[in-house]
Amino acid sequence: MKPQTLRKLPGTIVTYLLIIVLFIVPYIFIFLQAGKDAKDSSYLEFSFPAVPQYWQNLVTVITANQGDLIVAFVNSVVLTVVAVSIKVLLSAMVAYIWQRRPGRFLGPTIQFMVLAGLVIPPAVVPTIWVLQSLGLFKTLQGLILIHITFGMAFSILLFRAFIGSIPRELDEAAIVDGAGPMKLFWTIVFPLLKPVIITVTVVQSVSVFNDFTNALYFLPGYPTVQLQLFQYQSQFVSDYNLLFMNVLLITVPPLILYIFFNKQMVAGMTSGAVKG
Repeated sequence: MKPQTLRKLPGTIVTYLLIIVLFIVPYIFIFLQAGKDAKDSSYLEFSFPAVPQYWQNLVTVITANQGDLIVAFVNSVVLTVVAVSIKVLLSAMVAYIWQRRPGRFLGPTIQFMVLAGLVIPPAVVPTIWVLQSLGLFKTLQGLILIHITFGMAFSILLFRAFIGSIPRELDEAAIVDGAGPMKLFWTIVFPLLKPVIITVTVVQSVSVFNDFTNALYFLPGYPTVQLQLFQYQSQFVSDYNLLFMNVLLITVPPLILYIFFNKQMVAGMTSGAVKG
């Protein structure tokens, strides 16, 4: 074994141990609990189901309350697709202006607003008042605007870092060929942003799809996949087997996104660190 490999070995071992402890073990625990009956799952023990009943629990979760889980999945998918799509488009345009044409006042203004969006925590009560004033409280459109607003700052920073690695000569060559500002951005720059677009899309999709607090505050009573977890817990009775089966189902879409796009996510996060 090479000396360099030996030096990296302890860090690699620690990394894999953290992955196992923080991600794989909890997921196995969820999977085991999802296959138990109500009594067996109430002990919350790390053990195999005495009588596995994954199919029964799955059918119960899907058909409960006349199929509310299906409705919740549809709502969460619509919320995620619309919010993330708008967020990607707006963030890319703002980042391009900030990076390429900041101006004397526009650049500092964008920088202040982005940093404020990262540092200042969102206030729930004033936000509810604004949504009520606009007639968007307890509506899916209002929650879409909330997710767009809260996730813009992080997305803009990622896009700006990546755009900084694109040579300005491409812009100049397109302008010489007669391309206007809109054509320059949509036909030259935007297609080059594919790695960071995938990164932002995956990160923000997981964040929006798994969001619980914003849906609880700004969309009460409207079924989303995270709010569906409430129906399996009460003050006196908790159906942990159905709860964990529900958790297992709603973790599948983010897991699929990570499996298929993990390499593109790493490329999008790191490519802006070195300018080309």
